[in-house]
Amino acid sequence: MMKARIWMAAAAATTVMAVAGCASGPNQNLGTGVGALGGAAVGHAIGGNTASTLGGAAIGGVIGNQVGRSVDERNYYESQRAYPPNTYYPRNGPTY
Repeated sequence: MMKARIWMAAAAATTVMAVAGCASGPNQNLGTGVGALGGAAVGHAIGGNTASTLGGAAIGGVIGNQVGRSVDERNYYESQRAYPPNTYYPRNGPTY
């Protein structure tokens, strides 16, 4: 039983790290972190054990990642439609 828990914890941690490592935009990064924390809290409240906490963190991280990604894409496309075009990350580079 202990080996199974270790493997489940390793799989959940690997999933969260892989999703977080692929995140590219600021909202996607934030969504992954917040989703993982929220999912861990909900998983612990429902199951009350380590496996459910890690499973909730993995699921929440994936959901948060995808929500943040869609917000980043929406912001990008809205900035491309503006005239004159806005920069996608307004705080990067010099300000005049």
